[in-house]
Parts: sequence; structure tokens; C-alpha cells
Amino acid sequence: MREPGYPAARLVAGKLEEYFARHHREAEERGELLNAPLPGAETIEAVIDAAFWASLRREEGYETRISLAYLAPEDAAYPLRFERALELEASVLTKVAPAVERAGIHLGVWREGEDLKVWGTTRTLPSLCFVLEVATPGLLVIKHHRGEELGKFLNVAVLEGDRIKMVDESASSLPDCPELLNSMLGFESPSSWADTVNVLVQLAVSMRGHGRGGSLLVVPPGSETWRESVVQPVPYAVVPPFSELAQLLREEPDDQRLHRWQEALARAVDWIAGLTAVDGAAVITRDHELLGFGAKIARRKGWAQVDDVMVTEPIEGGTAARVRPEQLGGTRHLSAAQFVHDQRDSIALVASQDGRFTVFAWSPCEEMVHAHRVETLLL
Repeated sequence: MREPGYPAARLVAGKLEEYFARHHREAEERGELLNAPLPGAETIEAVIDAAFWASLRREEGYETRISLAYLAPEDAAYPLRFERALELEASVLTKVAPAVERAGIHLGVWREGEDLKVWGTTRTLPSLCFVLEVATPGLLVIKHHRGEELGKFLNVAVLEGDRIKMVDESASSLPDCPELLNSMLGFESPSSWADTVNVLVQLAVSMRGHGRGGSLLVVPPGSETWRESVVQPVPYAVVPPFSELAQLLREEPDDQRLHRWQEALARAVDWIAGLTAVDGAAVITRDHELLGFGAKIARRKGWAQVDDVMVTEPIEGGTAARVRPEQLGGTRHLSAAQFVHDQRDSIALVASQDGRFTVFAWSPCEEMVHAHRVETLLL
């Protein structure tokens, strides 16, 4: 018996068709060769509908975790093809989910005649390929690859029950939009995964991934002013600064060493992100040298206590709100807002245990701390 239609699938399908069609046109105008097919609204609705109902099922007590990609097997590098394609149905997806739940493995979806079928799996996807990931039960993320081998996917929309969040592409044009947020939105596309800003995105993803919550303070290199906003001594100060990540970013590996270098960079990112799970904040310079972790933030002597922050989320229909910093979360959020208020050339990344993620930055236009809620971009 087929499940009833998921209402949000029909509501969002037309918007997603328009999004992918527009970006395909823009890519072609730039002279880019695209292998990814353009999904129609009917296809998008069907994929979302099947994935949603599959997300609510369990197989031997385990939640269904899958990623679906819309492309022909001929357009995938080294596709794993089933002898007989599977039906695109919730019960079928739940059964095959344990084989593809690890990151980077996608179930390929393509049409056979009038029906959509699951033809097999792939680990590589062309740029602008429509991808749907089941994050948790009832939580779906629509995204596409940005072209880099190990770069993060760009999120287009998040569906949670009857809530639809479309990423606001105009968010990057707002005054004082941090480079980090631009990179998450995809408007400052880095030329490689080692791009300075994109590495911060990877750190944010890894911080959110360990699930313990944490804070990362990004301070100017060569400056000691940040210490005026931290209780001394720092419990786990690092002397000399830990520079593996910085050294890797300075390298220019040739094609033979590229994959090994990318793996080393990913391990260094996870290593540093893991330190944020310790109580207190990790401190890293903008050129990626680790100065310490477990730092306790304190109000800078002679500076006022932060009273209000501006909060925005880069989704369509989102509005700015002026709130007390404690309304954003607990002590971790309050202390991060105070740090940025006192150290205006720094930013603070804060992950909550419940998955929320906030980037704090000083806004010269607003003359106050701006809290950018970005968990929608990190799923």
C-alpha cells in the first residue's frame, strides 16, 4: 500500500525546479559543461515524497539514513548498478538504507519509461546534480554539489514536517555579510577545498558533527589583544601554536599527492574541531594556527556588557530580530556575543548540542553584534 502524498513535497517542487533551471542556465552562459540532468517538478515531488516516508520508518530498530541523487548511471563515475532497478518506494528505500548510510554514498535515481527507479549507487556526482539527503526522521535536505571533490554541498532547502525553509540567495548582498556565510551560500565559491574561508566551513561542519556543542574563536594573526577577553591562564594553551593545518594550506600538492593531501587536511580539520567539545572555547588565528582550547571568555576590562544582538537566518521570509543574547542559548552563546562585542576584528563560531549553529560577527553598519543562524546551511 502506498503512503499518502507528503504535502510539503508538492508545495516546494515548483520552487526547486525553478532554482535548478536558473542555475543551469547561468552555468551554461558561463560556458560550463554540465552532466547533471535538470529535474522537473514532478520528479522532485516524487523523490521528496518517497524519501520523507522512508525517513519515518526503521529497519531492525535503526533510522533510515539515505542520500538520493537524480542522474543516469552513464553520468556517474564508477557506478554500482543493480541487475534489476528498485522501485522508488519508502519500504524499498528502508530495506537498502543500511548499505548506503555512510557519508558520500548516494542512491542513483533515474527514469525507466514512465517510472522513477533506483538503479544503484555512486560516490561521485556532477556539479548541480539534484541531491536529497535524509538527515533525521522527517528532516530532509535538498542540495547540490558545487564542483570540488571534497567541498561541502550547497544546501537549497530544508524540509521538516510541514516546515519548508528555502535558502535565501540574496543573503550575501546584505551589509556586513561575513565571508564565511558567503562561502556557505556558495556566492564566493572557492577555487579549491583549501580556500581559507571554506576551511572554516569545514570546521563548522565538523564542530556540529561531534554533537557535544562547542565554541571556536577566530582571531587576527600576530595579535595578543584577544587575551584581554579571556580568563588567564588559558587551561590548555598551546606553545608554540599548533600549525599543521596552516602548513597544509600553504602546500601546493601535485596531482599524485592531491588525494593524500586532502585526507590529511580533513583529519587536521576534525582534530581541531574535536577540541571545541572541551568546556570553554578553542582559539585559532585567521591563518589557522591553534593557540589553545578550553578558554573561558570574560568581559574585557572597561568595556560594556553586551545587551542586544541582531539575529538573522539566511532563509526566504526570514526577518531580523533584536534579542537579548541569552535568548539564543546558554552561557556559550552569551560569552561568544560578549567576545565579539569586545574583539570586533574577530568572529566566534558556536555549535549547540541540539544542532543549532551560530556565527557571531561585529556589524559596523548596525554597530552591534550580529548573530547569523546557519544550521540550515550545514545539514
